[in-house]
Amino acid sequence: MRRPQLVMLAFATASLSMTPLAAQQPAPPAAPPPTTAPAGRTPLETRADEVVTLINGKADPAQLFTEGFLKAVPPAQLAVVGASITAQLGAAVAVESLIPRDGAQAAIVIRFERGIAKGTITISPSDGDQVSGLLFTSLEPLALAGDTPEKIAAEITALPGTVNAWFAPLDAGAPLVSINADTPLALGSSFKLYVLAALAEDVKAGRRKWTDVVALDQKSFPSGQLQGWPKGAPVTVHTLASLMISISDNTATDQLIAALGRTRILKAMRDSGHANPGANDPFLTTREFFVLKASDEPRIAGWRKSDTERRAAILKEIAGEERTIGQVTAAFAGGPKALDIEWYASPADLAKLLAFMRRTADPKVFEIMAINPVASETILKNWSYVGYKGGSEPGVINLTWLLTDKAGRDWVLTAGWNNEAAAVDDGKFLGLAQRILLLPR
Repeated sequence: MRRPQLVMLAFATASLSMTPLAAQQPAPPAAPPPTTAPAGRTPLETRADEVVTLINGKADPAQLFTEGFLKAVPPAQLAVVGASITAQLGAAVAVESLIPRDGAQAAIVIRFERGIAKGTITISPSDGDQVSGLLFTSLEPLALAGDTPEKIAAEITALPGTVNAWFAPLDAGAPLVSINADTPLALGSSFKLYVLAALAEDVKAGRRKWTDVVALDQKSFPSGQLQGWPKGAPVTVHTLASLMISISDNTATDQLIAALGRTRILKAMRDSGHANPGANDPFLTTREFFVLKASDEPRIAGWRKSDTERRAAILKEIAGEERTIGQVTAAFAGGPKALDIEWYASPADLAKLLAFMRRTADPKVFEIMAINPVASETILKNWSYVGYKGGSEPGVINLTWLLTDKAGRDWVLTAGWNNEAAAVDDGKFLGLAQRILLLPR
């Protein structure tokens, strides 16, 4: 499954993965600017202004970027990334600052209607000063004048499909935002919090150690890295947990599910207070999720009408079936696919889970949750601790944070959006959620 990501949401110079990640190429040697540069402005300044226009969908990429850049990142992909950024931060307004590192590269800050983007821009003098590299390393939403819990909640509620949200102290204090708090929705990779909770409880109880080593014998599909590692590679459970949470590694997740057992994870789900753990029984691995989604309609229909015992039998049937990455990708090409093949929880369930983890989990688990907090510098400064896990697939997104304020009180923000009719806008939803994190408390 994909994971929403704030840092490194980027235009790229080399390649894009399912979660866009860029690698900057070295800047070419500086050269005199072309005579076409407007009087009084450097080529970098001119190109930076054109990037603003491009982000807003009003410029031709062929006129702005080098041929090499566009081979790596086609115009259609540029449009998708630009739309994602503007959905989160609003329209690009202007270049706020441009600090040259040499004649061909500069640090760039662009102001948007609801935030700023920071990164680097590189031009190629030998290619008419076209842009050869553009990387945004952070997107930072800003608190909007007049923002209130009620205003943001109304914007979330107006989204097509079904939404839920809960922002409140973890100790059962009054919520600032509450939308369908008892309505379960598909979680995407946020379900991995239940795997993490079971593992961390076992560690605290002395049944396992973070340094325990397992041999890698599971294999799923991206996102992640471990799917490409050698079979039998020794990996600690701490490494598996860290990859599962920080980069949403699906193979790491399935390895932990295999080590813990489905029954153990479902027990943690019940013990944490989930209102309907039976809805997640049998507890799917990510590989099973992908194989089922890539199955034919008769099998999907059979899954829907089956009870727990029959579903367990179906999982045994597919255990030896192979799927290629192309088949899995094709399963999602048409938009939302079988959203009932998922993991389900409500905001109330997830808040109870985080409270349960505070009581029962080894403290190191919260370090793991903080590896990739998906929070801007402004948000991080607003809290003394930020831990996060999110998840998505076409038609599904969930964002869940555990936070500690400066007074030492724990809070939870969890928000979900499901739409069977169309893919949800991850960037827009992330922007709404991060505005909640900037609200005064």
